[in-house]
This record gives sequence, C-alpha cells and structure tokens, in this order.
Amino acid sequence: MRTVLEVSHLSKSYGEFTAVNDLSFAVHAGEIFGLLGPNGAGKTTTIRILMDIFKADGGDVRVLGDRPAAVRERVGYLPEERGLYKDLKVMEALVYLAQLKGVAETTARRNAAAWLERVELQGWSKHKVKDLSRGMQQKVQFVASLVHDPELLILDEPFQGLDPVNVELLKKLIRELQVAGKTIVLSAHQMNLVEELCDRIVLISRGQAVLYGALTDIKREFAPHAVRVKTSGDVSGIPGVREIKPSGAAMLLELDGATPQAVLAELVRRGVDVQSFEVASVPLNDIFVQVVQRGTEEVRKGFSP
Repeated sequence: MRTVLEVSHLSKSYGEFTAVNDLSFAVHAGEIFGLLGPNGAGKTTTIRILMDIFKADGGDVRVLGDRPAAVRERVGYLPEERGLYKDLKVMEALVYLAQLKGVAETTARRNAAAWLERVELQGWSKHKVKDLSRGMQQKVQFVASLVHDPELLILDEPFQGLDPVNVELLKKLIRELQVAGKTIVLSAHQMNLVEELCDRIVLISRGQAVLYGALTDIKREFAPHAVRVKTSGDVSGIPGVREIKPSGAAMLLELDGATPQAVLAELVRRGVDVQSFEVASVPLNDIFVQVVQRGTEEVRKGFSP
C-alpha cells in the first residue's frame, strides 16, 4: 500500500513548551485518516508542519514522497481559522487562490463553478465573502481547498459552523472524494463523524501519539465484555451476567463468564421476545476520553504503518 504522508519522530517546541514530541504516523493512499486530539494536543502544529507553514525542530516529514515545500500545489488545505479575503467576491477569491496553486484562470473558474454547485452555493458566486453566513463561508473555504484538484486533502475542523443538513452534505462530498481516489486527512472534534468517515486514526495527547491504528482494531481492543439487548421480557438472573444497566431503549448486560451466544441461548430458552441483540461496542468518544485522561504513560497502537 502506497504511503502518501509519513511523519517520523517529529518534534516542535516553542521556548520551553513542547508542542509535538517524537510523533510518528503514516497515511496510506486513498484512505480517510483521522488526526485527533484534545485542544492544545499538537494537531494544528503538526498540520502546519505538513503544510510547510512551520519548520520542525527534529524528525522528518514526507508528503507525496517529497518535502512539503516541493508539493504544495498537489495538496489542498482547509485551515481551522478562516483564510478567505472577505472583501472579494466568492468567485474571485476562489480563482485567486487556485491561481496561487498554478491553475490557469479559465480552469480555475470552471472548477470553482462546478464545486460551488456541489456545495449548493451556485447563486452566491458574485457576492462578497463577508456577506455570507458563517456556514456558507465554511463551504467556500472547503471549495478553496479543492479548486486546484489536489491529490492529498488536509481538513482541519471542516464541520465547524455547519448546520446538520450541511454536515450531511460535506460528509457525502468527502466520501465521494475518497471514491475518486483522493487521500484525506481529517482533524475534527466530532467523534461520531470521525467514526463514520475514517479508516484509521492517530490520537495525539501532549504532543505524542497515544492511540494509532485502524478504527476497527481500536474498537475491538476497547470493546466491553457485554451485550446490548432490546426486549420487554425479563433478563435478570442469567448465569454469567455480572450487571444489567439501561442503555437507551435497550439493556446492557455486562458479562462475567458467559459468552454472548450463551446469553442469547438462555433468552431463547426462556421464550423472551428479543427485538434486538448485539455485542456491545464502545463509542469512539468514550475511547478518546479514556485514553486522553490516562495520559501518555502507555502508547497504544492498533498496528504499525
């Protein structure tokens, strides 16, 4: 599998404060990769090093097989902070940013018009950026990261300022970009969206990778020994079940010696009407909180790059 982005033993300090500390991870071609962490963890510093905005103190970064400065035109970047010229009209702002990436004006206008239509802003191309709502500006910023047709897309908090309808629209477009062969690095605080979109993740805390690997492997590692059952029947007194807790409209049965198969067999034997039955999994948000609170004493990895 081709590696599109490789970070090796990266470090960056500001005076006595260490923002990034011996950070390593890799991003594979065609995947959506989650770059996660609490506020102040070092995510944005790492992204700015990837974009050649900041210089690292130590370690190495390879983007599309080269130094970041050599491949700027092949990378799209949506920064967390707004980067649009607010007094320009939307189309002119997009064309200008595309031209900075080496795109001819006619191509830039064509690409911008096509993307404005895809984000449902086709009627706003002649309006000034400052006249758009926050969510609309965010969609224009998203288009700006794509108008030069990059191979690698780095999105820092792309969903901020968007209402639920536009969150769904952006999710759809991100998936379509992946299908089209783009590689996407996604930094976001909405763990439910990360779960929906990402193939693999790295979780950074205090500048270090504390969790790294495929989401499926990570969720399996943190999976509770429990089942979730939705039923109106009696689930008490099942051998090997330690505790029963409400879980939404269902019940969470924590197992202590019983297997999920044995629990289901016992429910069937009792004639209980089972509406749904599943082995419980831990939401990524809970894993995030657990790992960050634990700190950096133990680095856990799903598998190596």
